[in-house]
Amino acid sequence: HVQLVESGGSSVHAGGSLRLSCAASESARSRRCWAWFRQTPGSQREGVAVIYTESGRTHYSDSVKGRFTISQDNVKTTAFLQMNNLKPEDTGMYYCAVAVGDEGSWCFSLAARPFGYWGQGTQVTVS
Repeated sequence: HVQLVESGGSSVHAGGSLRLSCAASESARSRRCWAWFRQTPGSQREGVAVIYTESGRTHYSDSVKGRFTISQDNVKTTAFLQMNNLKPEDTGMYYCAVAVGDEGSWCFSLAARPFGYWGQGTQVTVS
C-alpha cells in the first residue's frame, strides 16, 4: 500500500515557476511508475509527466514538453514536478500517482488506468 501526499501548489503569474512534490511511503521505492496528472473543471484528466524509478526514463505530454521536468529523489520516495514558464492553461488540480510493475510502455502512455495509488491533489493557479 502506497500513501502519496502532494505539496507545492500555489498561485503564480504567467511565466512563473513552481515545484510540486509528491512524498510516498517506503513501498514506492522500486518497480514504480510515478506520474503527474492534472484536471480542471469542465476538462478531462490529463497525464502530464511520468518517470520510472530504476531507469529514470521520462515522458511528457506535448502541452508541457520543454517546460516541465519530472524527477525523483535519490532514495525514490519523493517525486517532483518542476514547472517553468507557466501558462494560464496549466491551471488545475495536480495529482501524483504511482503504479507498480516492470518498465514498459504502459508507464509512458500517460493513461490513468494503470495507476492504483493517488494523492489528494495540490492546486496550481496561473494568472
